[in-house]
Amino acid sequence: MKVIFRLMMISFTLGMLACGEEKKSDNYVEPEINDSHSFSNPREISISHVHLNLKVDFDSTLLEGSATLSLQHNKPADTLWLDTRGLEINYVTIDSVNEKINFFLGNDVIFKGKPLGIPVKSTSKKVHVHYKTTSESVALQWLSPSQTAGKDFPFLFTQSEANLARSWVPCQDNPGVRFTYSADITVPKSMMALMSAENPQKKNDSGVYHFEMKEKIPAYLMALAVGNLEFLATGKRTGVYSEPAMVHKAVVEFSEMDDMVKAAEALYGPYRWGRFDVIVLPPSFPFGGMENPKLTFLTPTLVVGDKSLTAVVAHELAHSWSGNLVTNATWNDFWLNEGFTVYIERRIIERLRGKDFADMQAVLGMQDLKETLEDLKKEPDDTRLKLSLENRDPDDGMTDVAYEKGYLFLRLIEETVGREKFDRFLTAYFDEHAFKSITTESFIHYLNVNLLNDENGFKDKVNIDEWVYKAGIPANCPKIASEKFKTIENKVALFLNGSSASELNLQHVSTNEWLHFLDALPTKLSIAQMVDLDSAYQFTESGNAEILCKWLRKSIASDYAKANEPLEYFLIHTGRRKFVKPLYSELAKTPEGLAKAKIIYSKAKPNYHALVINTLEQILEKQSVKM
Repeated sequence: MKVIFRLMMISFTLGMLACGEEKKSDNYVEPEINDSHSFSNPREISISHVHLNLKVDFDSTLLEGSATLSLQHNKPADTLWLDTRGLEINYVTIDSVNEKINFFLGNDVIFKGKPLGIPVKSTSKKVHVHYKTTSESVALQWLSPSQTAGKDFPFLFTQSEANLARSWVPCQDNPGVRFTYSADITVPKSMMALMSAENPQKKNDSGVYHFEMKEKIPAYLMALAVGNLEFLATGKRTGVYSEPAMVHKAVVEFSEMDDMVKAAEALYGPYRWGRFDVIVLPPSFPFGGMENPKLTFLTPTLVVGDKSLTAVVAHELAHSWSGNLVTNATWNDFWLNEGFTVYIERRIIERLRGKDFADMQAVLGMQDLKETLEDLKKEPDDTRLKLSLENRDPDDGMTDVAYEKGYLFLRLIEETVGREKFDRFLTAYFDEHAFKSITTESFIHYLNVNLLNDENGFKDKVNIDEWVYKAGIPANCPKIASEKFKTIENKVALFLNGSSASELNLQHVSTNEWLHFLDALPTKLSIAQMVDLDSAYQFTESGNAEILCKWLRKSIASDYAKANEPLEYFLIHTGRRKFVKPLYSELAKTPEGLAKAKIIYSKAKPNYHALVINTLEQILEKQSVKM
């Protein structure tokens, strides 16, 4: 059996190497998608539909059941290759024959898991994989009742991006492969199941929930959440799911969702996914949001009572065009998802909140990008838009470069050709590539043919190659500025020149302005300055996680003891990577801080998702080696 497996893997690998991307010529040919992060062979056999039949077992913290994969034969092949990670494969059958067949499960490969090879015939229509998850199924986070808002019921959610879908569903876990799916999910009768699909709005009596996703999506957009959940509508096609203890606050916070959908449609055409609902998850959710179609997953740190952080919702909605509708073909092309989405997000926000608000968001994004570029000084290739992530975790490419450099590139194009012309181009781009996956090279070709191929010198003005394939920020970067931020910078100057914090009269500024104020201050302040600021504006008690995170980071650098307990509480009770990563990084800069970080981490780790654990352990281990 091992010999057969090795021969099949050699054949598979050679086939993948022989199918690299074609170079662009005068007679342009779409490049073939070569995904180094997947074992699958969709060029030969692709998955057209997945049906899941799974039971959610909270006592054993596992999913068990089957995945039925419908096959589409594209080229002669006698083996279907699937991606798995942390799965226990019980048995496999083909079509309606109940006889168990032999399958091949390869060795574990870092960042990729194990290849699953299933012998098939050219006439095989369906493969049934019977399996269960394990403690190594890293997409799944199982929460005890004490880790939820209500404290009465456990909770489960998945996080499949980038290549973690394979850890709860055997599949072709490749963003270049799209399929429809359906599911029957059995949960405890007191709980509700939801997926990135058509969802129920009330609990049923049976505990069995059926789901349909009729639009083709890549595997990373498959999602499942199970808990004690309620639904409240915010409009005819929008609404909020959450635990009962959170749902009313969340509905008020996200009441503008219907207006967001209308604003996005006015810009780039109809919303094609039916409903746009969100679910507010427990605080261990590792991201601000995840754009699972029909059901965006959100962090509770967005619910602050003043709608100041709802740009994240606009961002996830924007993915309904860029990312979900038109998808990066590989994780090297990640900027096609996120750069476009940041651009659309800010256009939505500009329509709803005005140009001042959108400009402030753009300036804050530029500040984050500059910090990321500083962090990546030793890895300049990671500051290119088109990445090279072979033999690396695709999560390594999910930095502000894809988001903010991608946004700046698109903003440059808009400023070069004019907004009206660029909007028409984007609408056509989404229409022509709807429900498809695309490479960076295919986008550049489409851009050159349909927008920059004229006599106005647009192509030279934009300088695509430098933006996409070179490190850093090109010299023709758009100038980002905010008039309101200039006022804030003057206030910072007054404070640093001796004015008291209360004399600055900043009680009524917006969250964006507070964030810029904290960013504009020196990294380290005197204890007297920290006390003065905190007394005037109560930063240490802030209920806004964005503001609190920046303040706590400054408190670490300034050795402001009053923030020590709030810092520990925040790190233990917040799992969002955007917040915990910079705080642990700041702590780890000194031996004393590193020791404190390790103590806090030992308490907080059970509340963190595997993605966050991986990030933080790299930080703590790297600093330990240095010292």
